[in-house]
Amino acid sequence: MSIIKFLISKAFFKQIFLAIVAIFVLCFIVLKWLSGYTNHGDFETVPDLKGKSISVAEIELDENNLVMQIQDSANFNPNYPKFAVIEQEPLAGTQVKENRKIYLTLNPSGYRKVEVPDLRERTFRQAKPNLEALEFKVGKITYEDNIGKDLVLKMYHKGKLLQSGDKLPKTSVIDLVLGNGNRPRK
Repeated sequence: MSIIKFLISKAFFKQIFLAIVAIFVLCFIVLKWLSGYTNHGDFETVPDLKGKSISVAEIELDENNLVMQIQDSANFNPNYPKFAVIEQEPLAGTQVKENRKIYLTLNPSGYRKVEVPDLRERTFRQAKPNLEALEFKVGKITYEDNIGKDLVLKMYHKGKLLQSGDKLPKTSVIDLVLGNGNRPRK
């Protein structure tokens, strides 16, 4: 039998028809299996977790068949309690699949500690912006006899003398002792 006769024979068309039917049946079965396997059309709504503690967030996520994934803590936010959720991804109200990871960013226990710069022998005009750039607050200013007017002589935090390299939490109040421009008395 030649190839041309085979290509126009009933047997060839029958085999082509059976192959097409088999492909359609196989595709239908695979799509039905995928629909069931991926829970097509079944969604969970992400709850609003902002401001809630880790334990409350975990309970709410378990109730919604979602998984909690904690990311690193962010910068301390005084508007939220310690270790409370301050950000979440995906956002509240989003429709997601069951067992989806919800990424949470927590509020740390306090401000990050920052090294106090050595500002002795600098003018107050230089020291104040330096402290404020590091998010410290300038507290009480006192003066001592020293020929250098407005020169930083000492720095204190809660009555303790600060040394170069000491670390304090951001927003700490630093008291300064400045020179008053008078010669020290003997």
